[in-house]
Amino acid sequence: MGILIESLCSPEAGTQVPAIIRRFYTDKSWVEGETLRQLDQMARLNGAMTLAAFPDLHPGKYGATGVALLANRLHPLLIGNDIGCGMSLFMLDLPVRKLRIDKAELRLRELEMQEISDAGAMLAASGLPHDLFPEGLGTIGGGNHFCELQAVDEMFAGSSEGVLDSQALYLLVHSGSRGLGASVFAEFLVAGEANNEGLEIGSPAYTRWKNKHDQCVKWASLNRRMIAERAAKALHADCTLIADVPHNVVRVQPDGIVHHKGAAVANAGDLVPVAGSRASLSYIVRARDEVQQSLGAISHGAGRKYDRASMQGRIGKLRSQREQHLRNPWGGRAICDDRALMVEEAASAYKDSAQVVADLEAHHLIDPVAAMRPLLTYKKAMDQKTGGSLKNDDKRGRKGHYEKR
Repeated sequence: MGILIESLCSPEAGTQVPAIIRRFYTDKSWVEGETLRQLDQMARLNGAMTLAAFPDLHPGKYGATGVALLANRLHPLLIGNDIGCGMSLFMLDLPVRKLRIDKAELRLRELEMQEISDAGAMLAASGLPHDLFPEGLGTIGGGNHFCELQAVDEMFAGSSEGVLDSQALYLLVHSGSRGLGASVFAEFLVAGEANNEGLEIGSPAYTRWKNKHDQCVKWASLNRRMIAERAAKALHADCTLIADVPHNVVRVQPDGIVHHKGAAVANAGDLVPVAGSRASLSYIVRARDEVQQSLGAISHGAGRKYDRASMQGRIGKLRSQREQHLRNPWGGRAICDDRALMVEEAASAYKDSAQVVADLEAHHLIDPVAAMRPLLTYKKAMDQKTGGSLKNDDKRGRKGHYEKR
């Protein structure tokens, strides 16, 4: 399980003609040298043909993130462990004028404590086995995953008519396949089938991974819906799905397999969320016909500017300074009781989402529809009495258990 990007794209593996790299970002975007090195290595992967790189591009463990790669072989390493990760946008039947931030914050803290009546039945209704990791449904996970309450900050002329209600509240949910995807990835690593050679299309290993991938994608989509329904219930509202867009998947095409490594799936006409940080605007965009040139993919968010380790020295050590990072310019708040996670996910860790969208627009891949301001961003809540996490225990599946972290 210790395969690194150096072995993924070793010089010995790069004897073929490098893939064509199409760059959909401008000089105004922050792209560091290590990212470009990884991008060049990915272009030399076995069977790689075309690579599309987006303005949220940043280094990753198994290659650069913010990339779509067309290859004639399947590379499970590129998709990694959070198979099916994506973003879903929901509209609430709750107007902005009725929102009371203080009350909403208290209610949203109980998001992951909302009961799920019959997870097995929901899995079966989605075409999945009823016992496929049911205890993980409705949970967000760590890292950059979140559930965010948003309001429209700006509608863009010419592309927003009849799409969104400027007076409504919205939920943007970012999560994936949780422990399910992790178990699939671990299985293929241990078997040596997730390696720099990739898997031949149609081989037994390919078929086995692809079937499990498809299950993870369905599970992750259902998980995002369950998170939204939990949040809506906590806020005494109902929610309606607007867009469900994965960005960590593969798509089989006539000319090969497109690997979306942190790149949102986008067909012409699709509405796609492009997430900002918890203290910057997110955007809803519409994919244009030209998105075919970028392998049917665009950026899914702002992308990291600084890695998690380096963020530990960038945020003030005083409690008052840290608490400032839980507020944003619009009066919004973040629910994140884990100090380390709060520091790692500070707004300053991310690129400028407006510039990401501007780059995509400059390359004629999208038309902006709306800018969304963050009001409440849920990441992790702790029980104030015990110090335990207000969430289900994924390993034991006991609802209501306060997991000590």
